[in-house]
Amino acid sequence: MDGCHRILYVDDDAGLRRLVQRALDRRGFDVVLADSADAALECMAAEPFALIAIDHEMPGRDGLSLLGDIVAMENAPPVVFVTGTDETRIAIAALKSGAADFVVKAVGDDFFDLLANTFSQALDKVALQRAKAQAERELRAANERLELILGEIHHRIANSLAIVSTFVSMQARATDNEAAAAALQETHFRIQAVAQVHRRLYTSPSTDVVELDEYLESLIEDLRSGGTAQGAPITVRLDAQRVEVKPDSAVSVGVIVAELVSNAIKYAFAPGQSGEIVVTLRPADGGGYRLLVADNGRGFNIADAATGSGLGMRIIRATAGGLGSELRQEACDIGSRLVLDVPPTARP
Repeated sequence: MDGCHRILYVDDDAGLRRLVQRALDRRGFDVVLADSADAALECMAAEPFALIAIDHEMPGRDGLSLLGDIVAMENAPPVVFVTGTDETRIAIAALKSGAADFVVKAVGDDFFDLLANTFSQALDKVALQRAKAQAERELRAANERLELILGEIHHRIANSLAIVSTFVSMQARATDNEAAAAALQETHFRIQAVAQVHRRLYTSPSTDVVELDEYLESLIEDLRSGGTAQGAPITVRLDAQRVEVKPDSAVSVGVIVAELVSNAIKYAFAPGQSGEIVVTLRPADGGGYRLLVADNGRGFNIADAATGSGLGMRIIRATAGGLGSELRQEACDIGSRLVLDVPPTARP
């Protein structure tokens, strides 16, 4: 306990009140006296006190009644209950009603020392609680500022990536070389996959977690509107359940989905053939999640997707490895099924 604390001591015994006042004054406390519950409330209305000490047996309203009034106050000071030797039941009731501690009355310096120590402990406890509450408030404020800063960072990154993506798309349309145009368009979709994560983090209440199902819905909509399936009557559909991942994992999954959907459009259907590509996302038992990209076309083998530069499949394999997984191809009667089982270590 530091400094001099103003204490309100409430007791109807005038002689004991004066003894307590003198003894505690010598021990570093500034003691104000009151002889009843009503007098105590008047004192509290007139000035603040660091602690209130209450005797139970008083004329009119007893100590428990006064305690109820005090603990109901906003920012109430701690209360120490002072009881007789045969009032253990009252002391327990006081503790249950909100008293910080209790002291049994006695005669002599031992009682005054015990009273002073109890007051000091109660005041130290309150100081610690207030310091903790203040630290928590400052931490919350710091976290809120950090969330705002991170949100602004994600917003600026998303805008910058959108500009880069636009430049790449413009270049793809401007070039006469079909292979170069296709490569640039694929790069455009890869950038979109990354930018979509940052757009989602900017609008999300949390910058730590991405709802993968909602992110994939936005990404697939980008793929549809971006013309991934131009020239072919192919639909791309998402069937997803709720899965939450870290932002880095969302970027990886987005890149993989963009690559797999593009590969399915290029290799899984005959020219002019209509069909459907379904992206399925499911949480796995025990944690982790499963990503499945399936088509109902003629199907294709993973090795066939590398007939060009092979860059897309290299990106998929490297990205899947970063998630602690590996792309697998499952046997099926119609089309192809490509599966990625991501372990729980890749989740938040």
